Amino acid sequence: MPINLDKALGAELAEIPFEYDKQKMILYALGVGAASNPVDPEELKFVYENPPGLLVLPTFGVIPPFGALIGMFAAPGLELNPVMIVHGEQYLEIRKHPVPPEGKLLTRPRVANIYDKGKHALVEIEAETFDEAGDVVYFSTFGILARGEGGFGGEKGPAVGNEPPNRAPDKSVEMKTLPQQALIYRLSGDINPLHADPNFAAMAGYERPILHGLCTFGFAGRAILRECCGNDPERFKSVRVRFSRHVFPGETLVTEMWDEGEGKIIFQVKVLERGEIAISNAVAQVST
Repeated sequence: MPINLDKALGAELAEIPFEYDKQKMILYALGVGAASNPVDPEELKFVYENPPGLLVLPTFGVIPPFGALIGMFAAPGLELNPVMIVHGEQYLEIRKHPVPPEGKLLTRPRVANIYDKGKHALVEIEAETFDEAGDVVYFSTFGILARGEGGFGGEKGPAVGNEPPNRAPDKSVEMKTLPQQALIYRLSGDINPLHADPNFAAMAGYERPILHGLCTFGFAGRAILRECCGNDPERFKSVRVRFSRHVFPGETLVTEMWDEGEGKIIFQVKVLERGEIAISNAVAQVST
């Protein structure tokens, strides 16, 4: 199905209203593994609403604009096959702190870039998420790989970059996922049967349902928040990742971090049991 750059580039997608409360916030936090030690006060503050009050995990910012991935299929000039779509990259920037644990948001997404990767196309959907005061709380970029849609003569796009330095990581954190982790995470909005239905997963070539890439992203965000921000969400500014391999629920995620100075943290996420890199070419910016 052809991509029409003239029609697709810059196309504005349908606005996405999103209302959330403390229960939704807590459910998201549990979905990305928070409070694995339920008596640790540093973990409890992300899943318990009583004083001193519920804090919002920075990576929650990918939830309000997630509907843009559905809206993309209505974009002019993008006749894409949903079966051939892969979530390849993600960028998230938190622009307004603190994020309250309940409120109403509105996301305005658009098709920002379409890159020709040879055999495949990379579609970048940018999204600004506004609060009721009209301020941008989150800025997101979803990088969607459309398999088989390349070769249309477009720009290749920037190099991936953010390679880990040639030295041992400065910090490394192991986090075990639950066997039912994907079933919890999907309640925050991504109900793709790939993450729940064994028969659907088998048709997609997997031995069993896989974990959402954005769930792995949330686990990595928690590791960086704890190790590089002292668990203070206001110090977490932005994060960019590339999804490289799948994760099965129940596996152990190892987030390796390299401190490059001035708040720049290069990182990657490995699956301990299989030695594969699930998130690569990743960088976070934190305040020091």
